[in-house]
Amino acid sequence: MIHMPNAAVALDQRLTGGRATAWLGRFAHTFMYGRHPTVLIFFFLLLSVGEVMYLPGVWPRMSTLSRIIGAVSIILPYWFLYLAAFKDPGVITPTTHSKYMSKYPYDYALFHPGQVCRTCNIIKPARSKHCSVCNRCVAKMDHHCVFINTCVGYENQGHFVLLLLTTAWLLTFGAVLGTRMICEDIQARHPGWRLWKPSRFSWHDYLILLTFGIQDHVGRGGVTLLTLMTSPLVWGLLGYHIYLIYCGTTTNESMKWQDWQAEMDDGFAFKRAMPTDRVKDPRWEPTWTRWPVETMQVLVRTEDGSPPDPQGAPGVGDWERVWHLRDVENLYDLGFWDNLLDVLVPGYSFRDELVTDEERGRRSKKPKETRASAIVDAAT
Repeated sequence: MIHMPNAAVALDQRLTGGRATAWLGRFAHTFMYGRHPTVLIFFFLLLSVGEVMYLPGVWPRMSTLSRIIGAVSIILPYWFLYLAAFKDPGVITPTTHSKYMSKYPYDYALFHPGQVCRTCNIIKPARSKHCSVCNRCVAKMDHHCVFINTCVGYENQGHFVLLLLTTAWLLTFGAVLGTRMICEDIQARHPGWRLWKPSRFSWHDYLILLTFGIQDHVGRGGVTLLTLMTSPLVWGLLGYHIYLIYCGTTTNESMKWQDWQAEMDDGFAFKRAMPTDRVKDPRWEPTWTRWPVETMQVLVRTEDGSPPDPQGAPGVGDWERVWHLRDVENLYDLGFWDNLLDVLVPGYSFRDELVTDEERGRRSKKPKETRASAIVDAAT
């Protein structure tokens, strides 16, 4: 909500009949909550301008091998930025609906068949979510990222992870190279100086010489400082997404698991078995998916903590109260390498047939708790 001062509103009413404040309100709402490329352009310019400032101070002194590594390190983030930002993230339309319905089975915990998106008016495939910024449903929705001005979803999640990896590497390479050359310049004038402060230098003298080294080439020194400060942030964000892959979940799903933990803490969560030979209703869920395992449980919540009515609910047997996430199965966690393959190779067919019970025990894991899932929304 954008608040306009009463005096400004009154003045605008007199001069333009309220049109100016109405336009400013719409602009502010779109800028804060709408989809626009402002941050994407800023990110692109930050990379480009930083490289233009940095390279003249280091390129002439780089070895041939360093130049080759540097050129590749510069190109790759732009390539993956283009793929992550402009490739379809997995938008679900009537044309693509059947395609994305066959990617994942419903786990009857986070995702249940028959749920309809009220905006798009389509049945939600498993792991999908409607993005309020893009105003569309996205398959395997992770989050909406302002740095690429689109959602991170089924089709571009791998490119997004590789964008983080190549950007983190570029920043680290630039930080190490720039720091080395700054140290060499200082040591050429003061041979006793070292990056780790020698005991014979006072902190005053040490910092003065370091400042002179940075100022020898302002562009190189300034960008080196920027890379030193920002590279840990990018590595941290990359590490978080690698952890999500390890968990077999997404940012959206990790928050759903946290909601389930809250229900479990209150004693309102129950589970029971799902028969593996059940007949699926093709009106609401796919009869076949590429995923190698099917759910063997149903997880539900109640309002008063009483077990659900066994009649009419999916599954068989008695309801069991669940207190911990470790007591339920995450259908989408096949182990780190298969999870990574699912991210990097969209559409990969894991099995033509369902796996055996013995192999299932090795491939389907308990949900691993993710406590920092909200960090990525604030960061991206």
